[in-house]
Amino acid sequence: MAATDALEGVVVMGVAGCGKSTVGSLLAARLGLRFVDADDMHPPGNVTKMAAGTPLTDGDRLPWLGRVAEVLQAGADAGAPAVVACSALRRTYRDALRRGGDLAFVHLHGDRDLLAGRIAARTDHFMPPALLDSQLATLEPVASDETGLVVDVAQAPDRIVDVVTAWLGAGVTDVAARTT
Repeated sequence: MAATDALEGVVVMGVAGCGKSTVGSLLAARLGLRFVDADDMHPPGNVTKMAAGTPLTDGDRLPWLGRVAEVLQAGADAGAPAVVACSALRRTYRDALRRGGDLAFVHLHGDRDLLAGRIAARTDHFMPPALLDSQLATLEPVASDETGLVVDVAQAPDRIVDVVTAWLGAGVTDVAARTT
């Protein structure tokens, strides 16, 4: 956990169906940190748009991302960094989140068919399968100059958490890494 002491939060990111909430909550429990699901912070208008199959615009996303950054910053200010599940699809969105502090990004990456199958199997989420392609088109993977790790979601969630905690424990660097 020493590597996370310098971090003000960990963001588990990716498109719908990649397992952000599952992996994020497991990671938070493993690290002894608070877990926050950014989906719970969407205003009702955003949820209504997505549920209707309408992709969000930057105008829809940026106020939401501002709220997520505020939660990250408040936790960091209180000495209680968090693990946040948040799509953070574009670099500019991650930059908006970074206003909340020094963050590490865990990009959960997966095959489109695997992701679509996971979304179709969900019964308790507002995000319809029809929005997956727009999210994949929007996605800008973690860049080499961002503190980030790309992990294949075909692995079991516990294995993904093992990989992430090993990465964090090894001393996170500012160079994006990739693992499969």
